[in-house]
Amino acid sequence: MTLAEKIRLWRRSRHTKSTLAIIITAAVLVEVISAVQYWYAGEGIREEVQHRAESELKAKNLEIEKVTAAVEAVSHSTLWMIERNIDNPAELEVLLRGALNSSKLLKGCSVGFKPNHFASKGYWYEPYVNRLADGSLETLQIGGKDHDYTQMEWYSYPVETGKGYWTEPYFDEAGGKTLMVTYAQPVRNSKGEIVAVFGVDVDLDWLSSVINANHIYPSSYNIMVSRRGNLMVCPVESLVMKRSLQEATARIKDTTARSVGNQMLDGTSGEATIYNEEGEKNYVFFAPIDRDTTLSKGEQLGWSMAVVCSDKEIYRGLRQVGFNLMLLMIAGMALLTFILFRSVHSFRKLQKVESEKERIASELGVAQRIQKAMLPKTFPPYPERNDLDIFALLSAAREVGGDFYDYFLRDEKLFFCIGDVSGKGVPAALVMAMAQSVFRMLVARESSPERIVMQMNETMARDNEYNIFITFFVGVLDLPTGRLRYCNAGHKAPVLVHNAQSMENSMLPCDSNLPVGTMGGWDYVLQETVIEPDTTIFLYTDGLTEAEKASHEQFGRERMQKLICDMAKDGEVTSEAFIGRMDAAVRRFVGETEQSDDLTMLAIKFTHRHSDALLNESITLRNDVKEVPLLAEFVEKACEMANLDPSAVMLVNLAMEEAVVNVMNYAYPDGHQGNIDIVAEANDQRLKFIITDSGAPFDPTIYKEVDTTLSAEERNIGGLGIHLIRRYMDSMNYERVNGQNILTLRKRLK
Repeated sequence: MTLAEKIRLWRRSRHTKSTLAIIITAAVLVEVISAVQYWYAGEGIREEVQHRAESELKAKNLEIEKVTAAVEAVSHSTLWMIERNIDNPAELEVLLRGALNSSKLLKGCSVGFKPNHFASKGYWYEPYVNRLADGSLETLQIGGKDHDYTQMEWYSYPVETGKGYWTEPYFDEAGGKTLMVTYAQPVRNSKGEIVAVFGVDVDLDWLSSVINANHIYPSSYNIMVSRRGNLMVCPVESLVMKRSLQEATARIKDTTARSVGNQMLDGTSGEATIYNEEGEKNYVFFAPIDRDTTLSKGEQLGWSMAVVCSDKEIYRGLRQVGFNLMLLMIAGMALLTFILFRSVHSFRKLQKVESEKERIASELGVAQRIQKAMLPKTFPPYPERNDLDIFALLSAAREVGGDFYDYFLRDEKLFFCIGDVSGKGVPAALVMAMAQSVFRMLVARESSPERIVMQMNETMARDNEYNIFITFFVGVLDLPTGRLRYCNAGHKAPVLVHNAQSMENSMLPCDSNLPVGTMGGWDYVLQETVIEPDTTIFLYTDGLTEAEKASHEQFGRERMQKLICDMAKDGEVTSEAFIGRMDAAVRRFVGETEQSDDLTMLAIKFTHRHSDALLNESITLRNDVKEVPLLAEFVEKACEMANLDPSAVMLVNLAMEEAVVNVMNYAYPDGHQGNIDIVAEANDQRLKFIITDSGAPFDPTIYKEVDTTLSAEERNIGGLGIHLIRRYMDSMNYERVNGQNILTLRKRLK
């Protein structure tokens, strides 16, 4: 062997060893990266499950709170009338019947007097009104030797403590299958002495359906326990109130399960990992149901709820992906070893395989979701925006009221509403809660105010046997253009307040429509106008203009208009200051007079400030995909001029390509040539692209988010392009103006 051949062999051997070392190092890195990605994906799924479980616990807690609050409100409102008529047995029966008629949740109610309170009625006297199966009411005197109510917890606890008390759930003695709970309060005479206990029996048939609705996963389940640990809701119906949580977990070897049971009984929140009798892994998320922890233990419900999710189901998809990746990596390593000793060409093929594997791994992701609250209370609600200033105030005439307001920002549109439920007190508050929930549900997918009102009307008018209606106003303000679309349903017309002295304040023109819930099938009218910058939209309920002083003189619209004019002359007035001055004026006017109606005010100031422009460029393309390179060049140039972070340029280009190519392919009929106008604008805060075409109407903002956790076979066709636009751009806004589609995409500049 010659020296040259030895040198070539040495070099080849050295090259082979170094190549082998590089390949092994790369393979190890791929393994580590995949393992890290797998771990982070698992953590992301765990966080998503935890978030969804906590959301479900909060949602169930809210549902139960609505019911228990309504029951307590009925009990409190009846109690004071009972105390006034404590020595009038005939009037007590009327009051008990009235309490039952006020709420379908009540199964019965009674007043248990201290022994010998009424000598003529015997030693034990407990008048009881019961709701029969046909809905009629039956009055009984159930106190007696065989029914010594003084030994029962619903009676003894309020007598001993002088406080209200929620009893342990129990099965109805008459039917044996109806789960019940009693809320009892002490009854005092004029001297403040406890002479009886007033109790309302609540039917809990609704509880199981509420707790078991909308499970996180098909195999997940919920359980609820009472303050004494008895199972109130669980997958095995025969165990309800027949077995305690400690007894149900006694056979499980995992001590964590018993620890969770103890924590639930202690009224704490938390999460834990437990193993059932078959050794299967489960995750448990638990929280107490009580809405007010400042109450004494007897006054609280003392219930606790847990969501149980199977580890097998949560991570099934991830583990399948992990298994497939492991198989791919094993095959790749074998192929690498074989190719290494074959040729450099095979080595390049191996690199392509590894690159493909990395590409597949990089496409894996996990999505997250969030949701809702009742009345917005955080002001300013959108501190990052400079085009909106919002403030609201709600003052109820009673403990609860029927007024409400709400606002919701979606796709650069501000959805807002104000409503006034007929009547006052608990019934109005319950209708208000339902109306606001329906509004939130509708604005998440609907953009037209008249359709929102029509759908709300159909929902509220259905089974409206008490003829409760709502005066309602819905507005949709397009923030880029100031275009306001609105629909009024019998509500007071809002006032447009202009700071500019050359413009007069005016009532927003509103067509007369029936209030929501009055009659189904009513066609509500859509109206629209354009809101100038620095204009405040002032919405209010009749509790403002109809506020009365002691002489029954009302505050009136003239006083309101004069105060608005004074504030407009003052120049720049914030929404908070506007509402504050209006509220102060009303309070001065009524003085010490008791408030007779709910008062709600909502001020939305449309500021629409503009920063100095960095660029204003435009381009017109034909509906031909061959023009896409021109689009890419235009977008890259605009991003560069706007000083956009280089890491975001590719994402913006991808989003713009998805939006424009969709117009090229589908906006115009086959064979018809059309133009697509694109304008790029930027200031020191945002880069904006405005895409305009005269094709068929298409609103991409109404499409739901794509569930990327589903496999390709499980997803509906389409929607991924819109998903990419939403993901890579900060906002997407659509308007149909003068027969043209106008799509605006924005990206924040760092």
